[in-house]
Amino acid sequence: MRGPLRPFLQDPALGLSAALMLLFGSYAATMAPYTSALAVTVFGLSERAYSLVLVVASTVAVSSSVGLGILADQRANRRGIALFSGAMLALGQGLILSTGAPWAFVLASALILPLSGSIFGQLFALSRLAASTRPEAERPAIQATLRAVFALPWVVVLPIWSVVFQGGASLMIVYPVGLALALGFLGLSWLFWPRDGATRWPDPKSGLSFRQSLREIGHPAVLARVLALGPVHGSVMLYMVVLGLVFTATPGRGAQDVALYAGLLGGVEVPFMLALPRIIGRLPRQGMIVAGMVLYAIHLAGLPLLAETPFVWALILPGAMGGAVILTQPMAYLQDLMGTRPGAGASLMALQKLAGDAICAGTFALGTWIAGYELAALMGAGLAVAGAVALWAMDRRADPLA
Repeated sequence: MRGPLRPFLQDPALGLSAALMLLFGSYAATMAPYTSALAVTVFGLSERAYSLVLVVASTVAVSSSVGLGILADQRANRRGIALFSGAMLALGQGLILSTGAPWAFVLASALILPLSGSIFGQLFALSRLAASTRPEAERPAIQATLRAVFALPWVVVLPIWSVVFQGGASLMIVYPVGLALALGFLGLSWLFWPRDGATRWPDPKSGLSFRQSLREIGHPAVLARVLALGPVHGSVMLYMVVLGLVFTATPGRGAQDVALYAGLLGGVEVPFMLALPRIIGRLPRQGMIVAGMVLYAIHLAGLPLLAETPFVWALILPGAMGGAVILTQPMAYLQDLMGTRPGAGASLMALQKLAGDAICAGTFALGTWIAGYELAALMGAGLAVAGAVALWAMDRRADPLA
């Protein structure tokens, strides 16, 4: 691992992006697998009501992420945006923890926490800018390694939660830990995020008005590709939603199995992500996305079908192999569409997330209404494979920027 990690150890800005991504990954590993179960079993929301929360949250997240991404390119004020996002993350966690009320969960989950949605994209924007000072051959590996850093905490954090829940702890215990991680992110950003206008790399203002930036992002050729990648992201979100509900509803399984499964999957993903730079450039990125999505679809569709059996653990391998690709390559693809504007690239990642979250919410609501978690997972897997194939077909016919 010293090879992929060497740039992060040598460059302070890359080291900061990795440290913040590690904290954010720990936060996601603490909260994401349990949010759906908390919504339904602790705060008393129906499955349809939680689907509505997901839709509202996605709308707020993408609106803020696109707006903040455009502002970051217009004004080159990335530090201020990072601090705002970290503050919203801490505020949302603190509200739920201090009240423990269903209204606080809905308010924080639908409106406050989504305002921190630009964190992920802004960290990749920071690493992309910092990597611009390094040899060009290193840059794809830096982006893939940073995504692996996000997955790394799942190897450690989730097995710990498995032991904690096996000891009888309440699901609500995740909130004080989530708040501590959010405050850590905010503090580290305040202390070490490079001051705007004083970076080692060039970060010129885009020179585009807000309307011009929106027009660029909304170009039909760009939007078509973002929408094609939406179900790919949605399959990951659907996995997070289905995992907690399926395992807590399966006799003989519970929260400890959720933590163990997600932790093992994240742990196996990491070495595959670190190995990706060896094949990037040798294979077409779109073909890699299709192959990765097929593997991940096997994992997603099989999860509710095999949950009662020991064979469910065998799904971790195709899930990890596919996840290593679909969690890294679509982001790099979208960033490349926007060229030298990393904020706009982060906005495209947010649009992909909106499309994915909306598809996830709709698929979850429709599938569970008709036939349960099995149909929801199968529908999500099928849509994701179709989206990956559509992207491959579009890029066979035309230049993505044409």
